[in-house]
Amino acid sequence: MLKWLWLTALIIALDLSTKAVISQNFSLYETLSVIPGWFNLTLAHNSGAAFSFLANESGWQRWFFAIIALVVSAVIFFWMKRLQIHERWLAISLALVLGGALGNLWDRLTLGYVVDFLDFYYQSNPQTQPMHWPAFNVADMAISIGAFMLIIDAFFCKEPLADDKDPSAKHEPSADKKSLAEKKISSD
Repeated sequence: MLKWLWLTALIIALDLSTKAVISQNFSLYETLSVIPGWFNLTLAHNSGAAFSFLANESGWQRWFFAIIALVVSAVIFFWMKRLQIHERWLAISLALVLGGALGNLWDRLTLGYVVDFLDFYYQSNPQTQPMHWPAFNVADMAISIGAFMLIIDAFFCKEPLADDKDPSAKHEPSADKKSLAEKKISSD
């Protein structure tokens, strides 16, 4: 199901273009309030992983997370390649995760950090300290949506069993079941 790679390419293009616009028009930690009390555009550099995990390390994490992203991307690509035509939901979810992983990988390899700029927060009144969700980007959104879709797929999109595909098999027990039933009857 490599036909969904267009979605991966779209995510990468949206991610890199939005990061470029923000990086060109904002200085580091500059903030533009979009919805006061809820949402800012804020340029941030994240040298760690999700939620700035390991961001304060000496720099080894750049290559560590780059290698992880490359391996995961390769696994997803080959997984997508093996999908059947009816596994569209799974293909879309994998395409989203792949696009997000490659978008952030590009930043990590070329800049040494990931550009984040979407800053959601809650501030009940001006006298209280705002509570911020960690800043993120389009790639992070694609990864999160794709991962959520994968969870839905794992729990709710079960592939039918081989017997379920054959309507005549639903009403007639398999040969093994028949023979067991016949043995049971004859022993009674």
